Amino acid sequence: MFYIGIDLGGTNIAAGLTEDEKVVCKTSTPTCAQRPIEEIIADMAEAAKKCAAEGGVSINDVEWIGVGCPGTVNSRTGVVEYSNNIKMKDVPMRDMLSSLLGGKKVFIENDANAAAWGEYCAGAAKGAESAVAVTLGTGVGSGIILDGKLLTGANFAGGELGHTVIEVGGRPCTCGRKGCWEAYASATGLINLTKEAMESSPSTYMWKLCGGDISRVGGKTAFDAMRAGDELGKKTVNRYIEYLGCGIVNIINTFQPDVVTISGGISREGEYLTQPLQKIIESERYSKYCSKQTKVTVASLGTDAGIIGAALLGRQSG
Repeated sequence: MFYIGIDLGGTNIAAGLTEDEKVVCKTSTPTCAQRPIEEIIADMAEAAKKCAAEGGVSINDVEWIGVGCPGTVNSRTGVVEYSNNIKMKDVPMRDMLSSLLGGKKVFIENDANAAAWGEYCAGAAKGAESAVAVTLGTGVGSGIILDGKLLTGANFAGGELGHTVIEVGGRPCTCGRKGCWEAYASATGLINLTKEAMESSPSTYMWKLCGGDISRVGGKTAFDAMRAGDELGKKTVNRYIEYLGCGIVNIINTFQPDVVTISGGISREGEYLTQPLQKIIESERYSKYCSKQTKVTVASLGTDAGIIGAALLGRQSG
């Protein structure tokens, strides 16, 4: 069967035609997020039509269209109740998109939840009964699946694990709280840790890696310095992984899922990230004496997770 998944982001509208769980073709167009939402949804409809045409099928051959959208998304009504990055409040996106596609069935879900659903249906968590997907990007995105269903809460704003506090009175978070896991475990959190370390030591190799310009620090800077033998780079990486591990252990202790997947640019550090992280998890998890343990693994779908997850949202409704 053919489905279309749309991953609506603040920068791009990414769409893909899938045949069951496999992406057949993809397209992308700039979101231009400051324009009227009606124009954005019209471009989403055009992206869906383009995907179908490039995949050699009619839009009528597509079973349904799924959308992963930032913000608080009421998946029952299809209304985006609130989104900050793309300014929306009480937007009936499902019905608006469906009407532009001849009444085609449309499913809509929060984008982090859609990506988690993709890993659960077709990626590193496939075959699990329960899973938590964590994305380490500008913030910390997350999606929780228990007994085959997304956990969205009574108001569809649930599953925001990045906004659980790991340090009372700690770093300010974009949500308004202080000490959120996101403020420490995101790529932004790692960059801030790296900059603070550099400011404390003019001799660290991290300065050379960014050409003496601290504004060029990225998520790889500390890892690259560590691999080059820089002691402060190593300490920075270890500190970051301690923060990441704290949140992962909290997830395991709370949900005891079959699988926790980690995605985002930092996950590409591979064993430099996963080996020390696993040691923290094994040492600190409450379930250390249980015969069955949560598997923590790097996600496998990469940037396709959002598209595949959106495309398969119709399975969630069943």
